[in-house]
Amino acid sequence: MVQTIGNPASWGAKAVHDGARALGDAAQHMRSDMDVHPRVHSIGVEDLWKALLLGVRDFSRFRSDVIALVVIYPMIGVFLAAMAFERAMVPFLFPMVSGFALIGPVAAVGLYAMSALHEDGQEASWADALAMLRARALGPVLVLGLYLFAMFFLWMAAAYWVYNVTLGPAMPESVAGFMRDVFTTSDGWTMIWMGCGIGAVFAFVVLTTALTSFPMLLDRPVGLPTAVVTSLRVASKNPLPVVVWGMIVAGMLVLGAMPAFLGMIFVLPILGHATWHLYRMAVSFD
Repeated sequence: MVQTIGNPASWGAKAVHDGARALGDAAQHMRSDMDVHPRVHSIGVEDLWKALLLGVRDFSRFRSDVIALVVIYPMIGVFLAAMAFERAMVPFLFPMVSGFALIGPVAAVGLYAMSALHEDGQEASWADALAMLRARALGPVLVLGLYLFAMFFLWMAAAYWVYNVTLGPAMPESVAGFMRDVFTTSDGWTMIWMGCGIGAVFAFVVLTTALTSFPMLLDRPVGLPTAVVTSLRVASKNPLPVVVWGMIVAGMLVLGAMPAFLGMIFVLPILGHATWHLYRMAVSFD
């Protein structure tokens, strides 16, 4: 067949048509399938360690693909750290680092897909994971990802407010001076306790809504409402394991931030694969 060069009008019409079809597919995936019925199971703290071991196993199996995927993550961290050492940004270095926990589930979507593909006996490369995401859950994942990024920016706004009412509003003159004010003044300790308390609320909200929702969207056509509600049900039925899991994630992310966020190359894929296996332990379908 002879192909001709189209004019700009035809290009534009085709782009609009393709975009409308993509939006239609995404909207279709937003709805819940009434024939899919998630069943929530009780899990124990010992299941968390089993999920971590399975995560380590998957990380070792997919090492080349995983490192290529998550190397972007520490690069972003280094960039944010460099920004934070500007004088005006010093008070917000820790909030930015801890805020990674709020957007981590978005960065791990490809890892969930790789574990799912391997579980089904299929190829589990990064390209296959992207194809699976586009085919099954692109729309809901994008919406849920926007929610997590909104939570991150709200957290940063809250951290800015906490600094203003304690050590602010003036910016510190140096990193050493800021650290001295934080640990040797009553206002500094007030900032620490207020920040940790508010941060814990943000972390709890994100953990309970995103714990199993991202993996479930990749696993079944459940729709966004069912995925989020099921994640809340998992947290409600297993409060202690979920809290312990949150502490494990926070501790591993702190370790991954040292040195210069390079540890994230190992921490993020292990947590991502482990979250998939934790989802499989906590949720099944009739």
